[in-house]
Amino acid sequence: MTQKKLSSEVAFLDCIDRHFPNSHPHLIVGRGDDCAVLSCPERVCLSSDLFLEDVHFREQYFSPEDIGYKALAVSLSDIAASGATPLGFSLDLMIPEGRNHAYWDDFFGGMASLAKKHNVPLAGGDLSKSPILGTSVTIWGAPTRTAGGTPVFLNRTGCSEGDVIFLIGTLGLARTGLYALESIGRNAVDEYPAATNAHLRPVPQLEAGQILSAYSGVTLMDLSDGLARDIPRLLGDKTTASADKPSSKGASINITTDMLHAEQLSFALENDCDPVLEAFKGGEDYALLGTCPASIFTELHMKLPQMQKLGTVTNNGKVMLNGQSVTEGGFDHFA
Repeated sequence: MTQKKLSSEVAFLDCIDRHFPNSHPHLIVGRGDDCAVLSCPERVCLSSDLFLEDVHFREQYFSPEDIGYKALAVSLSDIAASGATPLGFSLDLMIPEGRNHAYWDDFFGGMASLAKKHNVPLAGGDLSKSPILGTSVTIWGAPTRTAGGTPVFLNRTGCSEGDVIFLIGTLGLARTGLYALESIGRNAVDEYPAATNAHLRPVPQLEAGQILSAYSGVTLMDLSDGLARDIPRLLGDKTTASADKPSSKGASINITTDMLHAEQLSFALENDCDPVLEAFKGGEDYALLGTCPASIFTELHMKLPQMQKLGTVTNNGKVMLNGQSVTEGGFDHFA
């Protein structure tokens, strides 16, 4: 029997309350009032992300749980890139017609499972009818502190020539998953399980970011638009932290096939493309991309064995991939 739709705002709020606790040490007043009242440190990091149907996901191959999970995961990845600990988030939800009770239970269940894992409360938000499904998540976090109590937020600028460029997470695997899902639909989950999971359920690298924040000289960013676009952002200074504003710094990147997942190699072989170049273009990785002084890389690698060295920072203003100059632009929402 077809389940009834959630037909009122009260029904949606009741559904949310079933999945998300409304009390937390960082909530003085939680959901249900005009504003939440938060207990926060004197400094917080703040980020927001849109997650829109047919822009960031397709319902043809995203389950409701996947959509709810990833809508929060992409914001948690921003907190990870700051080396911070998430304290809470708010959710604005665009609600189209045609979804029943089970759909929304699955959607909120996917989001709530990730929120519970990282002990991050839902403080509030807004609901509205809409022609498409979409979310806007605003998230905030507390800095890691030095032994002396000083708050530390990592950021993407400030690398120096000779610094090691590193990655924590998967490189380009989500791109393979996206292409597989686009070409063969949800059946790609069976054929390319690791790649599709990397796209549908990215893993925020929160613990790694917090470990990195204890070291001086580290720069860090969320790798979401692919190396091709995000490496220039990492090389910029405070006024040129954009792929469209060139920096005097460059990068020598080395990627070999043994750094890639077997599913990336098999997909590239079947589709007659270069797996290394595809990994470099990337997109949707939600990994951590950063730099550190060469003198501390070994120590960091011991604490974070999953850390991969991608190359070094140079001073020639060029991005080189395996010795060749590259001009790939990576992902751009407006291109």
